Amino acid sequence: MSELREKFYITTSIPYLNGAPHLGHALEYVQADTIARYQRLQGRDTFFLTGSDEHGAKIVRAAEAAGKSPNDFVDEQLVKFVDLLRALGISHDDFIRTSDQKRHWPGAQKLWQKLFEAGDIYKGRYQGLYCVGHEAFITEKDLENGLCKDHQKAPERIDEENYLFRLSNYAPKVRDALKKKEFVILPESRQNEALMILADAPDISFSRPSRDISWGVPVPNDATQTMYVWCDALSNYLTGLNQRMRFWPADLHVIGKDVLRFHAVIWPAMLLSAGLPLPRRLFVHGWIHIGGGKMSKSTGNVVDPAAIVAEYGADALRFYLLHEIPTFADGDYAAERFTAVYDGLLVKGIGNVLSRTLKMMNTVGAIARTSEETLLRYPFRFSLREAGFTSYGATLEGKAPVFFLDQDILPAYHAAMARFDLYNAIHAVWGLFHALDQYVEEYKIYKILKEKPEEAKIMLWNVAYALAHAGWMLKPFLPETADTMLKSLGVEDVTQGEWTEFHAGEMVHLFPKIS
Repeated sequence: MSELREKFYITTSIPYLNGAPHLGHALEYVQADTIARYQRLQGRDTFFLTGSDEHGAKIVRAAEAAGKSPNDFVDEQLVKFVDLLRALGISHDDFIRTSDQKRHWPGAQKLWQKLFEAGDIYKGRYQGLYCVGHEAFITEKDLENGLCKDHQKAPERIDEENYLFRLSNYAPKVRDALKKKEFVILPESRQNEALMILADAPDISFSRPSRDISWGVPVPNDATQTMYVWCDALSNYLTGLNQRMRFWPADLHVIGKDVLRFHAVIWPAMLLSAGLPLPRRLFVHGWIHIGGGKMSKSTGNVVDPAAIVAEYGADALRFYLLHEIPTFADGDYAAERFTAVYDGLLVKGIGNVLSRTLKMMNTVGAIARTSEETLLRYPFRFSLREAGFTSYGATLEGKAPVFFLDQDILPAYHAAMARFDLYNAIHAVWGLFHALDQYVEEYKIYKILKEKPEEAKIMLWNVAYALAHAGWMLKPFLPETADTMLKSLGVEDVTQGEWTEFHAGEMVHLFPKIS
């Protein structure tokens, strides 16, 4: 019998297929993928779900504008998202579509029925401001001069009979779960925001008349109504599991701050009504601004991530999104900054460290491990702070990488990953690359190679050992780059830290110069 492993269930939000994917979608995909890959490396039984939100008025209107049926329209849009997932090397285990009448509809209707049987869905009149851009009802505070702040369009005033969900019954329970840390929102500022929303959470519209929105999941036992987005889209986290409910509850929902209310207020209330466990954590990332301004189709500054991957490669874009965009805050993308980061940190940074190490290793052949006493004859002679590691005060003096990794970098890296702080984790790895570059310069190993090759071997063991660790630490972030690094050192099939010998493979250029 196989050993029962700790499970880890992670999801992205499901993008709405009314337009092409943009850089914000790429950010969320890459963040979730990095976490999923790390969890797998830690031996956890990991399930990673993503998908697509395909129903509603906005889809119908976009399809009509394109002269297509809603079904044909979303099928064509879906290809762009699937291609982006593939281009970025996203390692999702399954993909769920809300238009899938075999996989998704039965589960969404079953969840509706549970809420109905609990007495939490009732029929009544609903009056509100409906924003097609949001595909949701908004309030007066969301308006500016009578227009939606985000979409700059006047909302529709709706007064109709539909089904409502008793959110007011569950808001206190969700607040209590948050305060008791039974349900955690990261970062804390978003949790505080959710608590404020929960302080005033009236019942919400849960359906729309099918005469107005026919493109959607039918309400069970009432053909005159179509499910509104809550029970339709949010239920994907359950329907995507199919027969794999052993993974519920979700360990981490990765979402953008624009859908915080959906996931921090409405979704947990629905789960409580259905008698299902709450998700453990909600990971809320910020937005990507373009050149200091908000990304918008109307301003023409939407960046196509697929075009960046086509020119620079998937790992280059992954690196920018993880290294330059703070994990839980807004960040900025500018073409000039991307080029500078690519050239300075990738081509001349990690690429240069590996290529010069391989070149030196090729002159001495295989490098076998020697005693720790011998290794310490050539310790690091500079501090982490001098190496650009301002957040950690430990020193490398008197320590070879074998010791320093155990005591400083690795714990900092794993601690950051444990709190899903991808930004600080990848900066820890880059601090190590910088330290190694300085180590090579400190001892000028390339000069010692000619006069004392055996001495140079000792130093090269230090460098190769730390580089191999860096490769393993990079696996969640830049999977293709990490695999190439480990293969070039001759240790791609060896468990982390159990290396007894390194030998240089073919010379590789991790990141080619772009003219």
